[in-house]
Amino acid sequence: MKIKINDKVKIIKGKDRGKTGKVIQVFRKEGKVVVEGLNLLVKHMRGRRQGEGGEKIQFNAPLAVENVMLICSKCNQPTRIGRKILENKKRSRLCKKCGEIID
Repeated sequence: MKIKINDKVKIIKGKDRGKTGKVIQVFRKEGKVVVEGLNLLVKHMRGRRQGEGGEKIQFNAPLAVENVMLICSKCNQPTRIGRKILENKKRSRLCKKCGEIID
């Protein structure tokens, strides 16, 4: 997976299409990411004790990683991600639009 925590991403599909946010959680096995403040869902909770009212809880639901694009920190545009092997044999992420290293 080419998206990491604290990356700035743009949502390209779904109800929040066109909005941007920061990735706060990554689920690698499921191929999902959680973006801060986007894809909010409401869960209705029943009261625990008798006489206590219920409540609504809002939370950020995970998005499929295919539905987000990384925003390059250099050119500030949504871009695809490439890989480049540096001289010290480490892999780094590469912006396909401007050619700069993202990491």
